[in-house]
Amino acid sequence: MTTQRQMWEQQQSQMLRVKNSGTISYNGSPVNEDSEEEMSKSALSAFRTKEEEIERKKMEVREKVQAQLGRAEEETKRLAEIREDLEALTDPMGKEVAIVRKKIDVVNRELKPLGLSCQKKEKEYKDTLEAFNEKNKEKAQLITKLTELVSQSERLRMKKLEELSKNIDSVS
Repeated sequence: MTTQRQMWEQQQSQMLRVKNSGTISYNGSPVNEDSEEEMSKSALSAFRTKEEEIERKKMEVREKVQAQLGRAEEETKRLAEIREDLEALTDPMGKEVAIVRKKIDVVNRELKPLGLSCQKKEKEYKDTLEAFNEKNKEKAQLITKLTELVSQSERLRMKKLEELSKNIDSVS
């Protein structure tokens, strides 16, 4: 039995032969039109055969899948019946278990909005903290700038005072 790859390689070589058949044959002599047409028909026939084989295999796979689906459906029905049988067995603690489960459901329903509220408040806190930190950075930058300006102002005033003092000394 040939593999899919071998069939594909055969198809490719036949198609290549058909493509190249207009100029030379395999032995190097010119190919006549009858031979060319015969090769085209042969390649087309081989292609159709491969397509039919692919379609047949596709149908086989489809049938296998349908059979497995049928078996799966039967197994599902059987499992559902077994589950019903298990549930039908009396559980001495069944009522208490049902009550606890209901309480758990109620608590879960109450927890959900609390969790959402907590997440919202955490996000608000993070946003506020980020804004606070940004303002602190801005404040630090402004303080640094103020310090520089004050220092520069003091230097300028000292320079002016020195100039005035020199002027006074030179006048007297």
